[in-house]
Amino acid sequence: MFGISFSELLLVGLVALLVLGPERLPGAARTAGLWIGRLKRSFNAIKQEVEREIGADEIRRQLHNEHILSLEQETRKILSPVQEPAKPVEPVAEHSIAPTPVADATPAAPAPTEPAPTPVASPAPHDPTLPPRAP
Repeated sequence: MFGISFSELLLVGLVALLVLGPERLPGAARTAGLWIGRLKRSFNAIKQEVEREIGADEIRRQLHNEHILSLEQETRKILSPVQEPAKPVEPVAEHSIAPTPVADATPAAPAPTEPAPTPVASPAPHDPTLPPRAP
């Protein structure tokens, strides 16, 4: 544990025997054993408490991350563009245009139409107005 070998323990025991004497040595060893046991138990209790706190912190962090992820998903749902369902096209009757009265001699004006889009020609690959392409 602390790098104490058997010879060092034997030396400490002999010095304790000489200092305390044979009558008081067993009581001192018992007292030292009790104190060492108490220290070990308290260190183990502290160690378990720290491990429990670390585990609790880990669980709290994981729950917090899950909560953030769920909030992020809800935000994405809210902020994403809502796609409206396509509206059904109403069929147009073939004879929906009212006939012009015969008494009216003016010809009907043609309905305005949108001009057809002009096709856009793609530039030639050797067009000098374009910037050079990256290889």
